[in-house]
Order: sequence, then structure tokens, then C-alpha cells
Amino acid sequence: MKHILILTTIMLFSSFTSPLFAQQDNFIKDYLERLENSHKYLILVAEQMPEDKYDFSASPESMTFAKNLMHIGFAIDWHSQSLLGGRESRDWNTDTTYKVANKSKEEMIATINKTFDETIKLIEQFDTTQLDDELDYFGLNRTKRQIFLLLADHITHHRGQMLVYMRINGLVPPRYVLFQ
Repeated sequence: MKHILILTTIMLFSSFTSPLFAQQDNFIKDYLERLENSHKYLILVAEQMPEDKYDFSASPESMTFAKNLMHIGFAIDWHSQSLLGGRESRDWNTDTTYKVANKSKEEMIATINKTFDETIKLIEQFDTTQLDDELDYFGLNRTKRQIFLLLADHITHHRGQMLVYMRINGLVPPRYVLFQ
């Protein structure tokens, strides 16, 4: 009788927890698909903009096309490696990895590709039991699940500015890619 009670308890518990773990696993799977599509689309945008237009900005106080691109890279690194992965944050003021400085278009694209690759690798190995862990995000408590979503929004926000810069310069941006 004792074994039946234990077996029944295990079966009942697993019937409730399995769907929860499956949802978390699906979140990561879905997120990776979205991130990989976002990566491909951003690279198309970066490749299509002529290098001599990388210094273009819509106004003096706006970031240039190149700065938007590198800012996306910095934010991907910070959200993924530091907030989600626990690595110490880079210092924007002293780090040179994501500064435009004298980087060529090719070097910037290579940096973005490397950053996406490292981020995808980290997310593939992400412990989904941490999705509900909270951390400080500019004075607000946010779960790691929310950090994933904030990162996707941030990429879209700055890529949108880059698309406008292309239009202002008479270029037709690459066709929109769904699910990113």
C-alpha cells in the first residue's frame, strides 16, 4: 500500500510539473528561433548600407548608423553575458570592443556576428529554472524571462532606426523577415 501511495504521488506531481518544464523549454526554443532570424536580418541591413553611409545620422544628437549597429552588439553582450550569464559587465566608457572608432564595416559586422554566436551558445545552455529569477534592471525588478524580451525589443528598436537611415539615404531596406 505504501508503494502505491508513493507511486501515485510521483505520478500526480509529474503530471503538473512536466507541462511547466515543457513551457520553459519551449520559451528558449522559440526565443532562439527569433534571435537567429533577428541576427540574419540585422546582418542583411548592415551589409546593404554602403560603408560611406555608416557615419550618417538623422540629427546631430542621434547615433550614426554605425553607432546603432555597435550599440546593438553592446546591448546583446550586456543582456546575455552579464545579466543572464553572470559575467561582469563591460564598461561602455572604457571597452573598445563595441566602439566604432576606426573599425571598418567588415570589422563591425564580424563583431556583431561573433556577439550573436556567443549569445546563442549561452542561451542554448541556459538553465530554464532561472527564468523566474529576478534582478535589478535600471532600478526595476525584472525576471530573466523579461530580460530575454527586453533584449529582443532593444534590437528591434535600434534596427528600426537603421532602417530609417537607409530610407533617408534612398536605399530600400531588405524585405522584413517574419518572427524576429
